[in-house]
Amino acid sequence: MFQSFVAESSPDQGPARLARLRQVMTAGGLDCWLVPRADMHQGEYVAPCDARLAWLSGFTGSAGFCAVLAQVAGVFIDGRYRVQVKEQVAEVFTPVHWPEIKLGDWLIEQLPAGGVVGYDPWLHTIDEIGTLTTQLAGKGFTLRPTANLIDPLWTDRPAPPSAPFVAYPLENAGESHEDKCARLGADLAKAGHKAAIITLPDSVAWLLNIRGHDIEKNPVPQSFAILHDDGRVDLFARPGKTDAIAAHLGAQVRCLPDTGFAAAIAGLTGSVRVDPKSAPQAVADLAQAAGVEIAKAGDPCILPKARKNSTEIAGMREAHLRDGAAVVRFLAWLDAGAPKGGLTEIDVVTALEGFRRETNALLDISFDTICGTGPHGAIMHYRVTEGSNRGLAPGDLVVVDSGGQYLDGTTDITRTIIVGTPDAEQRACYTRVLQGMIAISRVRFPKGVAGCHLDALARYPLWLAGQDFDHGTGHGVGVYLCVHEGPQRLSRLSDVALEAGMILSNEPGYYREGAFGIRIENLIVTIAAPSLPGADARAMLAFENLTWVPLDRRLIDTGLLSQGERDWIDRYHADTLRHIGPRVDGAALDWLKAACAPL
Repeated sequence: MFQSFVAESSPDQGPARLARLRQVMTAGGLDCWLVPRADMHQGEYVAPCDARLAWLSGFTGSAGFCAVLAQVAGVFIDGRYRVQVKEQVAEVFTPVHWPEIKLGDWLIEQLPAGGVVGYDPWLHTIDEIGTLTTQLAGKGFTLRPTANLIDPLWTDRPAPPSAPFVAYPLENAGESHEDKCARLGADLAKAGHKAAIITLPDSVAWLLNIRGHDIEKNPVPQSFAILHDDGRVDLFARPGKTDAIAAHLGAQVRCLPDTGFAAAIAGLTGSVRVDPKSAPQAVADLAQAAGVEIAKAGDPCILPKARKNSTEIAGMREAHLRDGAAVVRFLAWLDAGAPKGGLTEIDVVTALEGFRRETNALLDISFDTICGTGPHGAIMHYRVTEGSNRGLAPGDLVVVDSGGQYLDGTTDITRTIIVGTPDAEQRACYTRVLQGMIAISRVRFPKGVAGCHLDALARYPLWLAGQDFDHGTGHGVGVYLCVHEGPQRLSRLSDVALEAGMILSNEPGYYREGAFGIRIENLIVTIAAPSLPGADARAMLAFENLTWVPLDRRLIDTGLLSQGERDWIDRYHADTLRHIGPRVDGAALDWLKAACAPL
């Protein structure tokens, strides 16, 4: 199994660890110390050796941080984790609703006069420290960079990942790394930048057509890179990790030990591009100390990586057909077995991974499968453990959010399934979520429109009923890379214009704490919109579905649907049968035909 069901943290460890940290803070003259959920590369996911927030507090969500003071330790979490955090942290930690409550505002209320706030500059971005500095300006407080305070306390800290990097085939990448480096180097030269410092592992992976095994379920190589304006690259990684890819990289890429990264920054000349949203504050500090001119601008790989080329899109289509057939076999199995009783959440997760393994192409799952039945479905990023494992019961809604990592693509799909017969409220809520998903699927929009402009379409049916969900409607997705990829999102927070080739999730939901959860998710790719007779000569974009798996028709209240929505569902199911039917047989094919019957 790629997935483990062992609890990753224990709330009962938190109080003692917090007390020890406070002793170190007092000895160092600190009134507050910040513990982010981040590593020095500033990607979304961290290796076990960097899970300091989980070690201290017990909270294992993918976003958040803790601000530790003498009398209070605030765990800042967004809407996805407000149920989860209650179950994972001890009472000595105080959940804080973020980003509604800003860290700076909270600290102003909590800090003593003249208070000193300590932080590890490798674990906070330039923007984060800049924002906090602005918020605390003129209040008499001091921000102080320090060595990491947790690492000496964490006596059984896991070792850093050691697996070697591997080359990613050109037939999957669609463009050589030599061409990418030359193209992006020319862009740097045109902007007047001599070099760019790249800290995000997925950016390095995409640029150099390499992958790694440093972060579970995300095939990224933990490394830093400096891209020069002539297309040369300096790659910094732990010793031994680049040995196997030296021939692939060629002479234009120098492989250097990660211990030389700081000196390399200090040795740069001219204007050096640094992304303040992803580069650690330590990078800016090193450059400033050496007199290096920093130009704050976006990571040069971010947008090119987001605009998938035709080879990458073709690979994603094939990966989703393969994965869709596996999920259809799984749903047929679940529909046959769940009403009989005896199945648990772990059984469901294990079975789904098994069907994906039978493709003989699965390299990993793309994240821990979320299988929440009944009230567990309301925990948006629920991870079942041996201690929480719940049986599927008649009347339960079961949220199954999962994905696979294949050499040609990364998948992410959510389906909500009823065990037995749904009640009217379950059907109404499910249908509203489905209407939001359909609205995104059908939309046409002018070039220049961003995710913040489209996000409300997915919420409108829920808003009419006084309901909503506390996460974005969609995130970017990589190609055999991270299942969460920026900068594009379907979110009220995203002002990045959508472009052809960008892949996103489309996943509205609804969650009723203590009762049930609902989420429906397809992946979509942005395309040029087909022309319409009589339309203005205006460049328009649209979305093409990548995911082909039936919806649970038992949960659809057709009385709430417009004719256009009914037509979309019937068309989607007909296309699903056409795409997936030839890839399944026997009982799975019989189930698929019934599941795809017209409304």
